[in-house]
Amino acid sequence: MLHSLLKKIDQVRPFTAVSAHCDIPCGIYDTTPAQIYALSVLRYCQQIQGLGDSKEDLAKFGRLIEDKEKHAESVKNEIRIIWGDYFKGELLEKYPNIHKLTHDIMLAGSGAKQHITMDKAQKLVDLVNEFTEIFWQSKGVETYRATCPYEPKVETVYPKFS
Repeated sequence: MLHSLLKKIDQVRPFTAVSAHCDIPCGIYDTTPAQIYALSVLRYCQQIQGLGDSKEDLAKFGRLIEDKEKHAESVKNEIRIIWGDYFKGELLEKYPNIHKLTHDIMLAGSGAKQHITMDKAQKLVDLVNEFTEIFWQSKGVETYRATCPYEPKVETVYPKFS
């Protein structure tokens, strides 16, 4: 009943839509989603390079482009949240390059959205790897680099938990 009443009020005088990562910071931050999105962007570019001219491939091309752009935007969003909510105070003093690195990721994410070249997508992966190393270092966690076990099979940064 309350839901129906609110719905009717919203039709007459719409409520302002709101959203946030956290209203009360949870303190749970992780770069893994950004890494997976960046790797997906690279993988989509690999798949696009392998397409032919058939109608099926043209349909797949459209889907790959759409997902590549969504994932590139998701990289930007994940990094923006960590940069804006996690890196503050002493961490900004300790890692003064984090602002430039974040800006470079934003630009690389836009570049990856605009283009289908492997080098633009690889640059995004490389920058997210660099961000990931700094992030885990700020938490006192060692990292290592290894080739991810799935396509696109490129070097990726992982936390070394003991």
